[in-house]
Amino acid sequence: MWLLAEHQVLTTGQIASVEFSSRRRAQDRLARLRSLGVLFAFRDSYMFGGTSEARYALGYSGARLIAAARAVTPPTAKAHMQRLERLAFLPTLTHQLGVNGFFCGLAAHSNPTRTGGGVGRLTQWWPERRSAEFFWTNHGTDGREARVRPDGYGCWESDGRAVRFFLEYDTGTESLRVLAHKITAYSAFYTDRFGVLLFSLHSVRREQEFRAGLVKFLGGHDPGVVIATTARDLPGADDPSGQVWGLWSGRDHGPLTRLTLANLPERGPRVRHHAPELPYGEAAFAPTDPATVSLLSAAASAPPPREPVWWDSPSGLTPRRSA
Repeated sequence: MWLLAEHQVLTTGQIASVEFSSRRRAQDRLARLRSLGVLFAFRDSYMFGGTSEARYALGYSGARLIAAARAVTPPTAKAHMQRLERLAFLPTLTHQLGVNGFFCGLAAHSNPTRTGGGVGRLTQWWPERRSAEFFWTNHGTDGREARVRPDGYGCWESDGRAVRFFLEYDTGTESLRVLAHKITAYSAFYTDRFGVLLFSLHSVRREQEFRAGLVKFLGGHDPGVVIATTARDLPGADDPSGQVWGLWSGRDHGPLTRLTLANLPERGPRVRHHAPELPYGEAAFAPTDPATVSLLSAAASAPPPREPVWWDSPSGLTPRRSA
């Protein structure tokens, strides 16, 4: 329940990978919880027949239980049903499920019945909403508000290394111009003090075009952010902790060397693990923690980078810089 309370909607497969030893066991338990009103399930119907796998959210009984645990007023039955209706028809639902699937692929390593453990573990998983609450409202390197809103924020730990990261999850619906332009906001924020910037793109071809576009977009300028990309049609890409990440160097010539997530550069604060209030929150830091506050409030000596200007082209890959 807590996983759904924090991340809103998950598929059968995502829940099974994280919480159960098999998909069949997950289906049996989810069906029982649905019959009790703890969970709500819905599917998409396809134009030419068939349906998607079940998507799950908190049912009204589940929402009341979570409210009781948090000592807050529960929603009314009408308000909760309206929320579920909006969720089922959310235009960005596919994107949200994709982001949750990315993190579930990492969280599955903490399920010893599915992976055997030992590779590494996800010790922080903040969804877009929680990430925005912490990062979006803080001032950037030039003293102005830096509107950083990642699709998720996490920490992957393996063999003594802790790689914190901001995730941008691409479904192909945005132009490469829009996708690359997001780096401007990350450059203006203290991104390098909190993690590396990951771009998960839906295909190798789009990843290649994106990386080539970045070379032109940044024009040789250092964005001040460690950037790594992957493509979800790569072999083994269903496990984001694997050897699927390519660091972006600014030149991007020659064969692309793929690294595991654990071997990306370490960025962000080291915090002592604590008993998490929410799933996968052992390495989460509090906004009022003095060490975290100092990372946000320390004055930056370097001026903010010049903002690139894009001119539309058929491929969306023709940038020019303002004078």
